[in-house]
Amino acid sequence: MSTTTRGETVPTVPPANPAVDTADVYALLERGRALSTPVLRAAVGRLAPSMDTVAAYHFGWIDAEGRPADGDGGKALRPALALLSAEAAGSAAETGVPGAVAVELVHNFSLVHDDLMDGDEQRRHRDTVWKLHGPAQAILVGDALFALANEILLEIGTVEAGRATRRLTVATRKLIDGQAQDISFEHRERVTVEECLEMEGNKTGALLACAVSIGAVLGGADDRTADILETFGHHLGLAFQAVDDLLGIWGDPETTGKQTWSDLRQRKKSLPVVAALAAGGPASEQLAELLAADAKSHDFASFSEEEFATRAALIEEAGGREWTSEEARRQHAIAIKALNGVDMPERVRAQLTALADFVVVRKR
Repeated sequence: MSTTTRGETVPTVPPANPAVDTADVYALLERGRALSTPVLRAAVGRLAPSMDTVAAYHFGWIDAEGRPADGDGGKALRPALALLSAEAAGSAAETGVPGAVAVELVHNFSLVHDDLMDGDEQRRHRDTVWKLHGPAQAILVGDALFALANEILLEIGTVEAGRATRRLTVATRKLIDGQAQDISFEHRERVTVEECLEMEGNKTGALLACAVSIGAVLGGADDRTADILETFGHHLGLAFQAVDDLLGIWGDPETTGKQTWSDLRQRKKSLPVVAALAAGGPASEQLAELLAADAKSHDFASFSEEEFATRAALIEEAGGREWTSEEARRQHAIAIKALNGVDMPERVRAQLTALADFVVVRKR
């Protein structure tokens, strides 16, 4: 079945909780981590002291005292997608490893800088880089990770590597555009749903789109195949960010590693907030009044947990939470449909679908 929404014909929104074989998904994520981490470590090892140490801390390889650690290095979704991308184009998974590493370096460049810009003090249950090592080190290490990403690809020296670098560079520029849009929204009383989706398509969708195409490009896939895989990744990124927006307000801090009501503390105009403000009705109007008053305050330190809870409850009452959940599932459906345009091994198609399903049911 299909339905027409916003001028697009897309598959019917899937169930609220698609069946996910977590064992298979975790195996794919672990394969991405296992194949990319040695190359990632070697790349970080090229950095001058003490940037290599700061980067190693960020990735969870050492603790705050410099001792070896087995920290949580993230979900490894992008490396997993890059390896499957190579296989979708008929190449070995290993062909996608440089792309997986390059995308992971850009992703972490953005995390280090975002934490500083957003004032986030915790990531993955530890102090963020800027909190522990200072803003200057966070800026330098982020810049270095971005430079390494391009270095890793270009040193391959093939035409395909040049094509892959171009896609990564474009994705990075869009990611930065998205972050700039996100920051600008914090100073506006109203942001439209369309503006929010454009921002999230840049900030999250662009790099996920690159991850799902870069392995295929390194394996020699033509632009048409790469573009279709990017379409899958773009909409998967929008689904991913919609879930992130839900977790940013209602996520369990023990699971997410962030504070309660994290996005509300940062005054983010995330999808639940924007959708709630656009909904109309008493809850929407009360929320708008509170957020307008908040915008005139420069100190959230005095806010109680109850005040943040009130804002979260109004967002939910106005329908922002449910709308965002539905949007995650809608974007998931568009992403899955896009895969029909690529002739690939059915095993790979099933694995890409499993990762997409995982994105909309994850808890962190």
